[in-house]
Amino acid sequence: MKTSRMEMVALPGMPMVKPGDDLAVLIADGVARAGEKLRDGDVLVLAQKIVSKANNRIVDLRDVVPSVEARALAEEVGKDPRQVQLVLDESTEVVGKVPGVLIVAHRIGIVMANAGIDASNVEQSGGSENVLLLPEDPDDDCRKLRQTLVEHQGVSVVIIINDSVGRAWRQGTMGLAIGSAGLPALWDLRGEPDLFGRELLVSEVGLADELSSAASILQGQGNQGQPVVLIRGVDFPDSELGANSLPRPREQDMFR
Repeated sequence: MKTSRMEMVALPGMPMVKPGDDLAVLIADGVARAGEKLRDGDVLVLAQKIVSKANNRIVDLRDVVPSVEARALAEEVGKDPRQVQLVLDESTEVVGKVPGVLIVAHRIGIVMANAGIDASNVEQSGGSENVLLLPEDPDDDCRKLRQTLVEHQGVSVVIIINDSVGRAWRQGTMGLAIGSAGLPALWDLRGEPDLFGRELLVSEVGLADELSSAASILQGQGNQGQPVVLIRGVDFPDSELGANSLPRPREQDMFR
Protein backbone atom coordinates (compact mmCIF):
# COMPACT_ATOMS: atom_id res chain seq x y z
CA MET A 1 0.00 0.00 0.00
CA LYS A 2 1.27 3.43 -0.91
CA THR A 3 0.05 6.91 0.04
CA SER A 4 1.11 9.64 -2.39
CA ARG A 5 -1.33 12.41 -1.47
CA MET A 6 -2.96 13.25 1.84
CA GLU A 7 -5.42 16.01 2.73
CA MET A 8 -6.14 17.48 6.17
CA VAL A 9 -9.02 19.75 7.17
CA ALA A 10 -9.66 21.17 10.64
CA LEU A 11 -13.41 21.08 11.22
CA PRO A 12 -14.56 24.70 11.64
CA GLY A 13 -16.83 26.11 14.31
CA MET A 14 -16.46 23.33 16.87
CA PRO A 15 -18.15 24.48 20.09
CA MET A 16 -16.73 24.23 23.59
CA VAL A 17 -17.50 20.66 24.62
CA LYS A 18 -19.39 20.07 27.85
CA PRO A 19 -19.94 16.92 29.92
CA GLY A 20 -22.49 14.68 28.22
CA ASP A 21 -22.13 16.21 24.75
CA ASP A 22 -22.60 13.82 21.83
CA LEU A 23 -19.32 13.97 19.93
CA ALA A 24 -20.79 12.15 16.93
CA VAL A 25 -23.34 14.95 16.46
CA LEU A 26 -20.72 17.68 16.93
CA ILE A 27 -18.42 16.01 14.41
CA ALA A 28 -21.21 15.54 11.84
CA ASP A 29 -22.09 19.23 12.17
CA GLY A 30 -18.42 20.20 11.80
CA VAL A 31 -18.01 18.08 8.68
CA ALA A 32 -21.07 19.77 7.15
CA ARG A 33 -19.72 23.24 8.01
CA ALA A 34 -16.48 22.29 6.25
CA GLY A 35 -18.48 21.51 3.12
CA GLU A 36 -17.47 17.86 3.27
CA LYS A 37 -19.15 14.48 3.51
CA LEU A 38 -17.52 11.61 5.34
CA ARG A 39 -16.18 8.83 3.13
CA ASP A 40 -15.01 5.29 3.81
CA GLY A 41 -11.42 5.38 5.03
CA ASP A 42 -11.54 8.94 6.36
CA VAL A 43 -9.55 9.48 9.55
CA LEU A 44 -10.90 11.73 12.31
CA VAL A 45 -8.35 12.85 14.89
CA LEU A 46 -9.84 14.22 18.10
CA ALA A 47 -7.95 16.18 20.72
CA GLN A 48 -8.00 14.36 24.04
CA LYS A 49 -9.50 17.28 25.88
CA ILE A 50 -12.84 17.20 24.08
CA VAL A 51 -13.20 13.48 24.77
CA SER A 52 -12.31 13.92 28.43
CA LYS A 53 -14.75 16.82 28.75
CA ALA A 54 -17.58 14.88 27.09
CA ASN A 55 -16.84 12.03 29.51
CA ASN A 56 -16.82 14.44 32.47
CA ARG A 57 -13.23 13.67 33.45
CA ILE A 58 -13.06 17.06 35.15
CA VAL A 59 -11.83 17.24 38.75
CA ASP A 60 -11.92 20.30 40.99
CA LEU A 61 -8.71 20.38 43.02
CA ARG A 62 -10.69 21.81 45.93
CA ASP A 63 -12.26 18.35 46.31
CA VAL A 64 -8.94 16.47 46.42
CA VAL A 65 -7.43 15.43 49.76
CA PRO A 66 -3.73 14.63 49.30
CA SER A 67 -2.22 11.65 51.07
CA VAL A 68 0.98 11.67 53.12
CA GLU A 69 2.79 10.19 50.10
CA ALA A 70 1.44 12.88 47.79
CA ARG A 71 2.44 15.66 50.20
CA ALA A 72 5.98 14.33 50.52
CA LEU A 73 6.38 13.94 46.75
CA ALA A 74 4.89 17.38 46.12
CA GLU A 75 7.40 18.91 48.53
CA GLU A 76 10.22 17.14 46.70
CA VAL A 77 9.27 18.34 43.21
CA GLY A 78 7.57 21.63 44.06
CA LYS A 79 4.06 20.81 42.85
CA ASP A 80 0.56 21.22 44.27
CA PRO A 81 0.03 18.16 46.50
CA ARG A 82 -3.57 17.86 45.29
CA GLN A 83 -2.43 17.54 41.69
CA VAL A 84 0.27 15.09 42.75
CA GLN A 85 -2.44 12.98 44.38
CA LEU A 86 -4.33 12.84 41.08
CA VAL A 87 -1.13 11.91 39.25
CA LEU A 88 -0.59 9.02 41.66
CA ASP A 89 -4.22 7.93 41.35
CA GLU A 90 -3.95 7.82 37.55
CA SER A 91 -0.58 6.06 37.44
CA THR A 92 0.95 2.67 38.13
CA GLU A 93 4.54 3.80 38.65
CA VAL A 94 6.60 6.93 39.18
CA VAL A 95 9.38 6.55 36.61
CA GLY A 96 11.27 9.77 37.25
CA LYS A 97 11.02 13.15 38.92
CA VAL A 98 12.56 16.56 38.48
CA PRO A 99 11.46 19.94 39.86
CA GLY A 100 7.96 20.65 38.57
CA VAL A 101 7.52 17.36 36.71
CA LEU A 102 6.63 13.77 37.57
CA ILE A 103 7.29 11.20 34.84
CA VAL A 104 4.86 8.34 35.40
CA ALA A 105 3.51 5.23 33.76
CA HIS A 106 -0.15 6.05 33.23
CA ARG A 107 -2.54 3.20 33.87
CA ILE A 108 -3.42 3.12 30.14
CA GLY A 109 0.24 2.25 29.53
CA ILE A 110 1.81 5.51 28.36
CA VAL A 111 4.89 6.93 30.08
CA MET A 112 4.30 10.67 30.26
CA ALA A 113 4.64 13.81 32.34
CA ASN A 114 2.16 14.39 35.18
CA ALA A 115 -0.20 11.65 33.93
CA GLY A 116 -1.40 14.04 31.23
CA ILE A 117 -3.27 16.13 33.83
CA ASP A 118 -3.44 19.88 33.37
CA ALA A 119 -5.74 22.89 33.43
CA SER A 120 -5.07 24.39 29.99
CA ASN A 121 -8.22 25.00 27.97
CA VAL A 122 -10.36 23.86 30.90
CA GLU A 123 -13.24 26.13 31.90
CA GLN A 124 -13.30 27.64 35.40
CA SER A 125 -16.20 29.21 37.28
CA GLY A 126 -17.09 30.26 40.81
CA GLY A 127 -13.54 29.95 42.07
CA SER A 128 -13.11 26.41 40.75
CA GLU A 129 -9.67 24.89 40.23
CA ASN A 130 -10.60 22.38 37.54
CA VAL A 131 -8.11 20.06 35.91
CA LEU A 132 -8.73 17.42 33.27
CA LEU A 133 -7.82 13.73 33.42
CA LEU A 134 -7.22 11.50 30.42
CA PRO A 135 -10.13 9.30 29.27
CA GLU A 136 -10.47 6.08 31.25
CA ASP A 137 -10.29 3.85 28.14
CA PRO A 138 -9.40 5.82 25.01
CA ASP A 139 -9.47 2.82 22.66
CA ASP A 140 -12.99 1.99 23.84
CA ASP A 141 -14.06 5.61 23.35
CA CYS A 142 -12.76 5.39 19.77
CA ARG A 143 -14.57 2.12 19.08
CA LYS A 144 -17.88 3.47 20.38
CA LEU A 145 -17.63 6.75 18.46
CA ARG A 146 -16.63 4.92 15.28
CA GLN A 147 -19.60 2.57 15.60
CA THR A 148 -21.98 5.49 16.14
CA LEU A 149 -20.69 7.24 13.02
CA VAL A 150 -20.94 4.01 11.01
CA GLU A 151 -24.56 3.62 12.08
CA HIS A 152 -25.59 7.26 11.56
CA GLN A 153 -23.43 8.24 8.57
CA GLY A 154 -23.20 4.89 6.78
CA VAL A 155 -19.43 5.10 6.29
CA SER A 156 -16.49 3.26 7.82
CA VAL A 157 -14.15 5.84 9.34
CA VAL A 158 -11.09 5.74 11.58
CA ILE A 159 -11.10 7.45 14.97
CA ILE A 160 -7.92 8.56 16.76
CA ILE A 161 -7.65 10.43 20.05
CA ASN A 162 -4.40 12.35 20.35
CA ASP A 163 -2.68 14.27 23.12
CA SER A 164 0.35 16.54 23.25
CA VAL A 165 3.41 14.95 24.84
CA GLY A 166 7.07 15.71 25.26
CA ARG A 167 9.78 13.38 23.95
CA ALA A 168 12.94 12.03 25.52
CA TRP A 169 16.08 13.83 24.33
CA ARG A 170 14.15 16.35 22.20
CA GLN A 171 12.63 19.76 22.85
CA GLY A 172 9.01 20.53 22.07
CA THR A 173 5.74 18.64 22.19
CA MET A 174 3.98 16.70 19.46
CA GLY A 175 0.75 14.83 18.96
CA LEU A 176 0.66 11.21 20.11
CA ALA A 177 -2.16 8.68 19.83
CA ILE A 178 -3.69 7.57 23.12
CA GLY A 179 -6.66 5.82 21.52
CA SER A 180 -7.66 4.52 18.08
CA ALA A 181 -10.11 2.33 16.21
CA GLY A 182 -10.36 1.28 12.58
CA LEU A 183 -6.71 1.12 11.56
CA PRO A 184 -3.54 -0.66 12.70
CA ALA A 185 -2.18 1.78 15.29
CA LEU A 186 1.02 -0.24 15.05
CA TRP A 187 1.56 -1.33 11.45
CA ASP A 188 3.80 -4.39 11.25
CA LEU A 189 5.89 -4.35 8.06
CA ARG A 190 8.13 -7.25 9.00
CA GLY A 191 8.39 -9.71 6.16
CA GLU A 192 7.69 -7.07 3.51
CA PRO A 193 10.42 -6.33 0.92
CA ASP A 194 12.40 -3.10 0.74
CA LEU A 195 13.23 -1.37 -2.56
CA PHE A 196 15.90 -3.97 -3.28
CA GLY A 197 13.88 -7.01 -2.31
CA ARG A 198 15.46 -7.45 1.11
CA GLU A 199 13.07 -8.65 3.79
CA LEU A 200 12.24 -6.08 6.47
CA LEU A 201 13.11 -7.66 9.82
CA VAL A 202 12.23 -5.08 12.47
CA SER A 203 10.10 -2.38 10.81
CA GLU A 204 6.92 -1.49 12.66
CA VAL A 205 5.26 1.85 11.93
CA GLY A 206 3.47 3.83 14.64
CA LEU A 207 0.78 4.84 12.14
CA ALA A 208 -1.65 6.29 14.67
CA ASP A 209 1.15 8.37 16.19
CA GLU A 210 2.21 9.69 12.78
CA LEU A 211 -1.34 10.75 11.94
CA SER A 212 -1.75 12.25 15.41
CA SER A 213 1.35 14.36 14.94
CA ALA A 214 0.22 15.56 11.52
CA ALA A 215 -3.22 16.52 12.85
CA SER A 216 -1.66 18.35 15.79
CA ILE A 217 -0.27 20.96 13.39
CA LEU A 218 -3.82 22.11 12.63
CA GLN A 219 -5.17 21.55 16.13
CA GLY A 220 -2.52 23.77 17.68
CA GLN A 221 -1.55 24.03 21.33
CA GLY A 222 -3.21 27.27 22.41
CA ASN A 223 -6.37 29.13 21.42
CA GLN A 224 -6.85 27.77 17.89
CA GLY A 225 -10.10 26.01 18.82
CA GLN A 226 -9.69 23.28 16.18
CA PRO A 227 -9.88 20.03 18.16
CA VAL A 228 -11.04 17.75 15.32
CA VAL A 229 -9.10 17.16 12.11
CA LEU A 230 -10.29 15.18 9.09
CA ILE A 231 -7.49 13.35 7.24
CA ARG A 232 -8.19 11.87 3.83
CA GLY A 233 -6.13 9.78 1.41
CA VAL A 234 -4.24 7.48 3.77
CA ASP A 235 -3.89 3.84 2.70
CA PHE A 236 -3.64 1.20 5.40
CA PRO A 237 -4.59 -2.45 5.91
CA ASP A 238 -7.74 -3.43 7.76
CA SER A 239 -6.94 -3.98 11.42
CA GLU A 240 -8.39 -3.45 14.86
CA LEU A 241 -5.03 -3.11 16.63
CA GLY A 242 -5.70 -0.15 18.92
CA ALA A 243 -3.39 2.46 20.39
CA ASN A 244 -2.87 0.28 23.45
CA SER A 245 -0.46 -1.68 21.22
CA LEU A 246 1.90 1.32 20.98
CA PRO A 247 3.48 1.59 24.46
CA ARG A 248 6.53 -0.65 24.65
CA PRO A 249 6.03 -3.47 27.20
CA ARG A 250 7.98 -2.88 30.38
CA GLU A 251 10.18 -5.92 29.80
CA GLN A 252 11.26 -4.38 26.47
CA ASP A 253 11.73 -0.88 27.86
CA MET A 254 15.44 -0.04 27.71
CA PHE A 255 15.12 3.03 29.94
CA ARG A 256 13.22 1.78 32.99
